[in-house]
Amino acid sequence: QLVESGGGLVHPGGSRRLSCTASGFVQDYYGIVWFRQAPGKEREAVSCISTTNGTTYFPDSVKGRFTISRDNTKNTVFLQMNGLKPEDTAVYSCAAAAYYYCSGAKTHSFDVWGRGTQVTVSS
Repeated sequence: QLVESGGGLVHPGGSRRLSCTASGFVQDYYGIVWFRQAPGKEREAVSCISTTNGTTYFPDSVKGRFTISRDNTKNTVFLQMNGLKPEDTAVYSCAAAAYYYCSGAKTHSFDVWGRGTQVTVSS
Protein backbone atom coordinates (compact mmCIF):
# COMPACT_ATOMS: atom_id res chain seq x y z
CA GLN A 1 0.00 0.00 0.00
CA LEU A 2 0.93 3.66 -0.28
CA VAL A 3 0.48 6.15 2.53
CA GLU A 4 0.65 9.89 1.99
CA SER A 5 1.53 12.37 4.70
CA GLY A 6 2.56 15.98 5.09
CA GLY A 7 -0.63 17.73 4.17
CA GLY A 8 -2.15 20.55 6.16
CA LEU A 9 -2.94 24.25 6.15
CA VAL A 10 -0.34 26.59 4.68
CA HIS A 11 -0.36 30.28 3.91
CA PRO A 12 0.01 31.52 0.35
CA GLY A 13 3.67 31.60 -0.59
CA GLY A 14 4.51 28.92 1.92
CA SER A 15 6.01 25.47 1.44
CA ARG A 16 5.01 21.94 2.19
CA ARG A 17 6.69 18.58 1.65
CA LEU A 18 4.47 15.60 0.99
CA SER A 19 5.60 12.02 1.46
CA CYS A 20 4.37 8.88 -0.25
CA THR A 21 5.63 5.83 1.62
CA ALA A 22 5.29 2.32 0.28
CA SER A 23 4.74 -0.70 2.45
CA GLY A 24 4.56 -4.31 1.37
CA PHE A 25 6.66 -3.72 -1.70
CA VAL A 26 9.94 -2.11 -2.67
CA GLN A 27 9.18 1.01 -4.63
CA ASP A 28 12.60 1.17 -6.32
CA TYR A 29 11.23 -0.50 -9.43
CA TYR A 30 8.08 1.57 -9.54
CA GLY A 31 7.21 4.81 -11.20
CA ILE A 32 5.27 7.05 -8.84
CA VAL A 33 2.82 9.77 -9.81
CA TRP A 34 1.43 12.49 -7.58
CA PHE A 35 -2.15 13.44 -8.42
CA ARG A 36 -4.37 16.11 -6.96
CA GLN A 37 -8.08 16.70 -6.98
CA ALA A 38 -9.68 19.95 -5.98
CA PRO A 39 -13.37 20.17 -5.04
CA GLY A 40 -15.55 20.08 -8.11
CA LYS A 41 -12.63 19.43 -10.43
CA GLU A 42 -11.22 16.41 -12.17
CA ARG A 43 -8.17 14.67 -10.78
CA GLU A 44 -5.00 15.81 -12.48
CA ALA A 45 -1.51 14.42 -12.56
CA VAL A 46 0.96 16.79 -10.97
CA SER A 47 4.34 15.13 -11.14
CA CYS A 48 5.95 11.79 -11.85
CA ILE A 49 9.21 10.07 -11.06
CA SER A 50 9.93 7.11 -13.26
CA THR A 51 11.49 3.75 -12.50
CA THR A 52 14.82 5.19 -13.67
CA ASN A 53 14.28 8.43 -11.70
CA GLY A 54 13.40 10.63 -14.61
CA THR A 55 11.05 13.39 -13.48
CA THR A 56 8.08 14.99 -15.19
CA TYR A 57 5.85 17.87 -14.16
CA PHE A 58 2.50 18.00 -15.86
CA PRO A 59 0.68 21.26 -15.31
CA ASP A 60 2.67 24.34 -16.27
CA SER A 61 1.42 25.94 -13.09
CA VAL A 62 3.65 23.78 -10.88
CA LYS A 63 6.82 23.87 -12.94
CA GLY A 64 9.56 25.64 -11.07
CA ARG A 65 7.63 25.40 -7.80
CA PHE A 66 7.25 21.66 -7.18
CA THR A 67 10.03 19.09 -7.01
CA ILE A 68 9.59 15.34 -6.92
CA SER A 69 12.29 13.09 -5.49
CA ARG A 70 12.82 9.60 -4.18
CA ASP A 71 14.63 8.12 -1.16
CA ASN A 72 14.93 4.41 -1.67
CA THR A 73 16.34 3.89 1.82
CA LYS A 74 13.02 5.12 3.17
CA ASN A 75 10.89 3.55 0.45
CA THR A 76 9.43 7.00 -0.01
CA VAL A 77 8.78 9.53 -2.75
CA PHE A 78 8.54 13.20 -1.83
CA LEU A 79 6.81 16.18 -3.39
CA GLN A 80 8.35 19.46 -2.28
CA MET A 81 5.93 22.28 -2.93
CA ASN A 82 7.14 25.87 -2.74
CA GLY A 83 5.41 29.15 -3.48
CA LEU A 84 2.03 27.61 -2.76
CA LYS A 85 -1.06 29.32 -4.11
CA PRO A 86 -4.74 29.00 -3.16
CA GLU A 87 -5.33 27.16 -6.44
CA ASP A 88 -3.00 24.41 -5.22
CA THR A 89 -5.60 23.48 -2.62
CA ALA A 90 -6.56 19.86 -3.21
CA VAL A 91 -6.34 16.31 -1.97
CA TYR A 92 -2.96 15.01 -3.07
CA SER A 93 -2.56 11.30 -3.62
CA CYS A 94 0.11 9.07 -5.06
CA ALA A 95 -0.05 6.05 -7.29
CA ALA A 96 2.53 3.45 -8.30
CA ALA A 97 3.11 1.27 -11.31
CA ALA A 98 5.94 -1.17 -11.89
CA TYR A 99 8.46 -0.24 -14.56
CA TYR A 100 6.57 2.93 -15.37
CA TYR A 101 8.13 5.80 -17.30
CA CYS A 102 5.57 8.55 -16.78
CA SER A 103 3.65 8.37 -20.03
CA GLY A 104 -0.11 8.55 -20.18
CA ALA A 105 -0.49 9.23 -16.47
CA LYS A 106 -4.11 10.29 -16.80
CA THR A 107 -5.24 6.95 -18.17
CA HIS A 108 -2.59 4.55 -16.94
CA SER A 109 -3.71 1.60 -14.83
CA PHE A 110 -1.73 1.90 -11.61
CA ASP A 111 -0.97 -1.04 -9.36
CA VAL A 112 -1.62 0.72 -6.08
CA TRP A 113 -3.03 4.03 -4.83
CA GLY A 114 -2.79 5.92 -1.60
CA ARG A 115 -5.78 7.50 0.12
CA GLY A 116 -4.54 11.05 -0.14
CA THR A 117 -3.63 13.96 2.07
CA GLN A 118 -5.36 17.33 2.12
CA VAL A 119 -3.40 20.46 1.32
CA THR A 120 -5.16 23.75 1.96
CA VAL A 121 -3.56 27.03 0.94
CA SER A 122 -5.29 29.91 2.59
CA SER A 123 -4.58 33.08 4.51
